[in-house]
Amino acid sequence: MLRSVIAGCGGYLPERCVPNAALAAEFGIETSDEWIIERTGIRQRHIAAPGETASSIGAAAARQALERAGIEAGQVDAIIVATATPDSAFPATAVRIQQHLGITQGFAFDIAAACTGFVYALGVADALLKTGQARCALVIGTEVFSRILDWTDRGTCVLFGDGAGAVVLTAEQGTDRGILSTHLHSDGRHGDILLVDGGAGSTGGPGLLRMAGKEVFRHAVSKLASVVDEALAANGLNHADLRWLVPHQANLRIIEAMGKKLNLPRERVVVTVDRHANTSAASIPLALAEVAGRGLIERGDLMVLEGIGGGLTWGACLLRF
Repeated sequence: MLRSVIAGCGGYLPERCVPNAALAAEFGIETSDEWIIERTGIRQRHIAAPGETASSIGAAAARQALERAGIEAGQVDAIIVATATPDSAFPATAVRIQQHLGITQGFAFDIAAACTGFVYALGVADALLKTGQARCALVIGTEVFSRILDWTDRGTCVLFGDGAGAVVLTAEQGTDRGILSTHLHSDGRHGDILLVDGGAGSTGGPGLLRMAGKEVFRHAVSKLASVVDEALAANGLNHADLRWLVPHQANLRIIEAMGKKLNLPRERVVVTVDRHANTSAASIPLALAEVAGRGLIERGDLMVLEGIGGGLTWGACLLRF
């Protein structure tokens, strides 16, 4: 049986770091450090430089993942990029990253599932590797959300940051490691509670992010808890078997609620939202790259990656590292 195994993880954060206290001074936002921390757990975020794009920072994360995996870029035959902030409507950000990395073989494409995008991308990559259409895949989440924020709306602009994360997946035979299953969902009835209000095919121009925060929060915990239980049940496992929770980094209260539901100690719930803010499709791979880079995850550890985002979309990936 073929399994899709994570061979390496990488991440990239723009150099410019903006703490909460600087938001009022630099952007004229009526807010405070205390207000943001109390409601979200966020203390700072990174913002891309003018010359940085989703493809350039995604390529940086990919390079680190490849280096940590000990794999040459020429061995990659599939690149799947999850992003809500692409370089352009087309070509895909994935082919731009392919160019940055000097890869000329294989195929590359984008997935648009907002904050759940990385989980969706893992599911697609897993299917491609298991069916033999690829042997080595780069799965990347990359975002420059600072470009689509309404900096006059303190209810949303304080929540997001820029960054990129990547994993290298390789197809391996006869191993108990790797992706056990992915579980993907969407419900378009709730599409208007988290969206970008523009696009070339609708308004004729780029839009800005809009969110009904209370509505999103209301759906988040119940849907995330349900899809994690779905993933465990599909593999004959339960909460006690889990070693790590690597959640989408949207809000500290949601993350803590999920940890409690799974009976995981706090040190087994990966939290980066305080330093990265919500980096949408990049948040899960960035969080994974951080704990993997620090050597905290042991070979064979069972973990669940889960997220929810605009669409609404939500999903989980259960894997052994």
